[in-house]
Amino acid sequence: MRDSVAAIPTTLEGTFKRHMPAFVVGGVMLLAFQVAMNRIDRCSSWAIDSIFQGRASEAWRPGLAMLALALFAFGVRIASRWFMFNAGRDVEYELRAVLLDRLHCLGTAFYRRMSTGDIMSRATSDLQQVRLLFGFGVLNIVNVVFAFGSAMQIMVSISMKLTLVSLANMPLLVLFTRTLSKSLFTRTRDNQETLGKLSSTVQSNLAGVRIVRSFALEPFERERFAKSNADYLRASLAIARLRGSLGPIVGAVSASGILLFFWYGATLLLRGPLDGGISQGQFFAFWQASMRMAWPMLALGFSISMIQRGRAGFVRLKEIFDAEPEIVDGASVQPPALGGAIAVKNLNFAYGSRNVLNGVTFELKTGESLAIVGKTGSGKSTLAMLLARLLPTPEGTVFLDGLDVCTLPVKSVRQVIGYAQQDAFLFSSTVAHNIGLALDSPDTPESAALIERAAREAQVYDDVQRLPEQFDTVVGERGVQVSGGQKQRIALARALLLQPKALVLDDPLSAVDAKTEAAILDTIEVQTKDRTVILITHRVAAASRCDRIVVLDEGAIVETGTHEELLARSGLYATFAEQQRRETALNALAHQEHP
Repeated sequence: MRDSVAAIPTTLEGTFKRHMPAFVVGGVMLLAFQVAMNRIDRCSSWAIDSIFQGRASEAWRPGLAMLALALFAFGVRIASRWFMFNAGRDVEYELRAVLLDRLHCLGTAFYRRMSTGDIMSRATSDLQQVRLLFGFGVLNIVNVVFAFGSAMQIMVSISMKLTLVSLANMPLLVLFTRTLSKSLFTRTRDNQETLGKLSSTVQSNLAGVRIVRSFALEPFERERFAKSNADYLRASLAIARLRGSLGPIVGAVSASGILLFFWYGATLLLRGPLDGGISQGQFFAFWQASMRMAWPMLALGFSISMIQRGRAGFVRLKEIFDAEPEIVDGASVQPPALGGAIAVKNLNFAYGSRNVLNGVTFELKTGESLAIVGKTGSGKSTLAMLLARLLPTPEGTVFLDGLDVCTLPVKSVRQVIGYAQQDAFLFSSTVAHNIGLALDSPDTPESAALIERAAREAQVYDDVQRLPEQFDTVVGERGVQVSGGQKQRIALARALLLQPKALVLDDPLSAVDAKTEAAILDTIEVQTKDRTVILITHRVAAASRCDRIVVLDEGAIVETGTHEELLARSGLYATFAEQQRRETALNALAHQEHP
């Protein structure tokens, strides 16, 4: 599926070409419709002239022909819309898949630049405008071309002079539409951008509603929303005024052509065909043909508006399509079976000009455990994300079974290295679905057994049993219905479920009590029997359970060894241990005084 999604063109021309067969068939149907209408005009002229020339008994033949042509036109008109509207829906479906695939590939730099609300605006409103462009827009433009040609054939065959007089307003119409087209594109793009900012404001308020309430920020947020809403209103009114004026002006210009037709056409009708004029049937046929051309011309303003809005939406979508991912697959298409041996060699990493990691080096064999300890901001979480390739890992610095992770497919690396992040994220779904997120069918009995086992290992099973609907309890947006410690342990269960070869745990104990911490550490010790474990923590008690310990300070390794070795050195790790020992003693004393 990923390969097929990647093959979908992300240019306006490429997307159109991809669906060309459907547009061609729809265009043929429109052509057939206009040919049928052309013949109806011709038959109406024949029928009316038969009546006025005393041959009323012959009028049934063109009348019967018009009935058959009308039924045929009805069928092909429906078929044309079926093909073209479906093509527009297919474009929307495929571009939405491309959009999601691209969003999955893009890294943190992109998401720092574009807000969630802005992305949602592009994925909904802009994508809808693109669908309308490829559906209604293409149909109307093709219909205008064929209607113009079909009507012109009738009009020219009846009277070239009358045709030229009736179309005298055409240059003015072309000039007017070209002038407004560029302005319509610019205003549509501005309107969509303000909609993105408004969506971002609403999204941030929903995500942080508890913070807004706890700090009494409602007046400030209402003011911020009012400003975004006012900007969107101004942009919407600007485009509404332009679109609102487009139709009436096009209609007025087109109406001038109708007035010219009646003025000069009536003159030719009074002359009659014998004196260089036209007959009653020809007058009616000409009028009918001009009306068939007038309606598409009246709809031209609507079509131009739709095309420009679709173009503006596509331009905004292309900002996502064309964004370069920071993390890409390596050259190895099918890597060998990978174990859990991890080696880091002289790893340096920076956010912009700020160095975060400096020359980090360590090595772990399969089944070994390593604790990474350090102050807040020492680079521990950055190191964890680099190991799992959630950040652009520098080449030649991180190795999995001796293979540079940058040469391997990203999916293969992440299947081997399970990662549980510190700031646990839960989807607005059930507990079971959050734990079994990576399972193909999380609702089967087999999956339920795996989910329950992972919950027990992460020491969250008893908490889940106390929830209103146990594993079927919906945790709410970002897990708002469960506590911080429960969120962390559900995320830990999610990582344990797949039984990865290596497990990177980013401070999974920061929001649990001492009893739960001890139980989770017991689980982690069990995990090390079958896989490599890297535990990032600030707790010395947790680090002491690991085979080796690495101490980070300002992005560099300042100490390494076992728990006992580091305590004996009286360095930074020993300082951490003494501080935490005192904190524990003070907490115990306070508990005795205030039981």
